[in-house]
Amino acid sequence: MKTMREAKVGQTVKVVRLHGEGAVKRRIMDMGVTKGVEVYVRKVAPLGDPIEVTVRNYELSLRKADAEMIEIE
Repeated sequence: MKTMREAKVGQTVKVVRLHGEGAVKRRIMDMGVTKGVEVYVRKVAPLGDPIEVTVRNYELSLRKADAEMIEIE
């Protein structure tokens, strides 16, 4: 299982599954990160938090904890 946190800068990945429960999972889905969507990794901060991605033609910053809940291929 590979997560969004392990994705490298410049990579385009596809979301396979969202882990987590309740409000956290709902918040990630509300930001446009859903099963089957393609996500482009734009930047990663020097200490790895946050990760800046492009999803559905807009830019989004994800915390490491949230990125770990997103399973990719």
